[in-house]
Amino acid sequence: MMNIHTDIPRTQGLLALSPMLVFLLLYVAVSAIIGDFYKIPISVALLAASMWAIVIYRGKSLKDRIETFSAAAADKDIIYMIWIFVLAGAFASLAKEIGAVEATVNFTLSIFPPQYIVPTLFVAACLISFSIGTSVGTVVALTPLAAELASTEGGNVAFFVGVVLGGAFFGDNLSFISDTTIAATRSQGCLMQDKFKVNLWIALPAAIVTLLCYVLFVPEVPVVESQQRGDPWLMLPYLVVIATAVIGLNVTLVLTLGIGCAVLLGGVRGINVLDMAGFIGSGIEGMGSLIIITLLASGMLGVIKACGGIAYILNVMTARISGLRGAQATLAVLVGIVNLCTANNTVAIITVGGLAKDISEKFGVDPRKSASILDSASCVVQCLIPYGAQTLLATSLAGISPAAPFSYLYYPWALGISLLLSIVFLFPRRYSHMR
Repeated sequence: MMNIHTDIPRTQGLLALSPMLVFLLLYVAVSAIIGDFYKIPISVALLAASMWAIVIYRGKSLKDRIETFSAAAADKDIIYMIWIFVLAGAFASLAKEIGAVEATVNFTLSIFPPQYIVPTLFVAACLISFSIGTSVGTVVALTPLAAELASTEGGNVAFFVGVVLGGAFFGDNLSFISDTTIAATRSQGCLMQDKFKVNLWIALPAAIVTLLCYVLFVPEVPVVESQQRGDPWLMLPYLVVIATAVIGLNVTLVLTLGIGCAVLLGGVRGINVLDMAGFIGSGIEGMGSLIIITLLASGMLGVIKACGGIAYILNVMTARISGLRGAQATLAVLVGIVNLCTANNTVAIITVGGLAKDISEKFGVDPRKSASILDSASCVVQCLIPYGAQTLLATSLAGISPAAPFSYLYYPWALGISLLLSIVFLFPRRYSHMR
């Protein structure tokens, strides 16, 4: 188990965290003040914060500071994510150009009444993410369709993207094969099925409330006349992606199969191979900004950790814990803040997992409840931050600002409220404290 870190002076700890403040001030605060999240590109805000992180990293040569930044940016998990970005960009561009997106959207619109498009999209995201255990895979599969649905139906693209993101994190939180579920249950020492039973009481009410909001309060989408189903064979690339993801194939293999299917379908329809290569290239190039943002964010967060920022948070958050509710609240806030500083919910759970187990044992928190708290709280934060991989990928595929979907993220707020109520009322009671 992980012990509490050696005390870090307050000044040093706050200085270590200051790059996060620089980023939030430049991107979130300034953009909110001027009322336009497109004025300050997120890459510029991250560049300024990264430069500041290098400056405050004391006791090392400039070469060593840059190497620390670069090592964090080149972490194997980050490079793997970049591979997904590249393949996702290639698939999305190719599928759109050969007509796969349009055909799938038209078929969907011909099946479901306009007023049920949004709730159907949310349910589809929930089911797919629960089946495949990854929010990233769900985003890749559904975001292009959601963006095209919004454009076709005269809707708000950012709103439709927010619907997909919410549903994607429902499965990321509950799925038995999700990285966050595995990390939470292993670190807390409980079975996946037991954690699922507890987590269901937290996540399912949030999902039901969100779905009801989409059914009852979302304005009816304008009806577009003369929608044609088109050639059903054009839907095949998306059907391949969704089907192979659901059966559990690696997301890179899923996307590769989707690209291969799209190339074969394009060839059958007489599209020149060189033209399709151009479509793929355009899609990859379109991911350039997203890749740069990912590298800058990862490098900056790596320097924050090296400066002692994460250790300082752990010390401060565990200094004054009292009672069962206080212990559970501390677990939620602890993993949430670390997630804010790492932009990765799985990494956040792993980072605080050992310490969370110590706290749970000391204050009598049932390991099934502590695992559910860690998973749920990290998913709430990961869905809400504009520099999380899922949001960056979704907004890049949809061609909107990373901050654009924020006001439409109903599910993470509902999940956060549900989690808070479960802590305040120690619910479900049989799982909230050790017997």
